[in-house]
Amino acid sequence: MKIACVIQYGSANRLPYTLGVRDSIMIAHSFHGNPAFGPAGGMHGATYTCDVEFSSAELVKDANWVIDIGKASDILSTVLSKYNLKNLDEVFPNGELTTTEFMAKKIHEGIAKRVKEECKFEGEICVKLWESHKAWASYEGSV
Repeated sequence: MKIACVIQYGSANRLPYTLGVRDSIMIAHSFHGNPAFGPAGGMHGATYTCDVEFSSAELVKDANWVIDIGKASDILSTVLSKYNLKNLDEVFPNGELTTTEFMAKKIHEGIAKRVKEECKFEGEICVKLWESHKAWASYEGSV
């Protein structure tokens, strides 16, 4: 089942239970001089706000939650620490274009691996990475 990573109250496409957590990171990166990115092709910094939504069809028995909010926050913080205060050109040294979309997927992969192993979470995860209050990218998938 594919869900939309936007608020759609009452939508049939959305799992009924969602818990969200938020954190932020500061990064540096370039787009390796790629002319498609204009001035952003060179080295620059960014501060991203990262929202993660965990959605499920049912609440966990005996806890009545989607996922433990403290554990979800800790996992997000740990996954983001791989990138926080780092030059992404060094984290991804093979010339990857570390767009916001690319980073949303990388963060999703890290979170999905951890919650599957540590929380036995089953459902959907949506990572929304905000470049500013006006622009964001997201990646979503099942766990």
